[in-house]
Amino acid sequence: MLCHPHVDPPFMRQEIVAIEEHAPMARDTYRLRLPCPEVAASILPGQFMMFRLPGTNDPLLGRPLALYDTYCDGAGRPAGIDIVYLAIGRMTRRFAAMKPGDSLEIWGPLGNGFPPTETGHLIMVAGGIGQTPFMALARHYLGHAEYGQPPLAVSRAKKVSLCYGLRTAAYIAGVEDFRRAGVNVCISTDDGTAGHHGTVVELMPALVEASDLPCRIVACGPEKMLHATVKMADRLGLNCQVSLESPMACGIGICFSCVTKIRDGQEWDYRRICVEGPVFDAANVEF
Repeated sequence: MLCHPHVDPPFMRQEIVAIEEHAPMARDTYRLRLPCPEVAASILPGQFMMFRLPGTNDPLLGRPLALYDTYCDGAGRPAGIDIVYLAIGRMTRRFAAMKPGDSLEIWGPLGNGFPPTETGHLIMVAGGIGQTPFMALARHYLGHAEYGQPPLAVSRAKKVSLCYGLRTAAYIAGVEDFRRAGVNVCISTDDGTAGHHGTVVELMPALVEASDLPCRIVACGPEKMLHATVKMADRLGLNCQVSLESPMACGIGICFSCVTKIRDGQEWDYRRICVEGPVFDAANVEF
């Protein structure tokens, strides 16, 4: 089995920033707006940041949170980032109690983001809080925003759809953001309180069959949902990338706490989600 040396990200910044805005979006779901121009200018869709509470070691470890989107100042220059999170654990529940002006320690951008693959119809499949990496990705493919320094080139898609699955309607977050960006949104809930009564994977076949454009699948969410999405994409004959979620300690590849099995030819090897991921070609992931 191979070991992989630590490689520093091409651009990574560590700083303490004051929260500019902190707004509820749905049950236990919040949007943080953080002024950090250098990060906003370089971060790419699919990358993430690590977060800690400054001046304390309780909790000790940082938490990885995906980029939701960047925002610009009045002159159109990158001014900061938006992060959407679910308050579910000790750290994120403490985040939920914070107010504008309170500080967070951040480091990043981290990870490899989504590859700029050409497609006519980008179909994003999200489970739970898995919609968060897709706002920037959708705006990028629809030509509404540029990301990276220099800007990452991506062929514009003619259509972008979001298949968004949740336990119940109370957790639906950010749908109007996606619709304002021009994204076609399809919702499923486990209890039938909104959209399709069933799993998010069940939305995929009809959407693909109704499309007259070449389709590509990207997915983010719980592992069982990702596995089911990958199997459905294979059944539909479509390329698929997955963004994996994992607890992380360092976020920069030193601790090897977030490894996943990836096929390497006829064998498999461990890859670090924080460095070689979080986005992988689904065909190579050993679920």
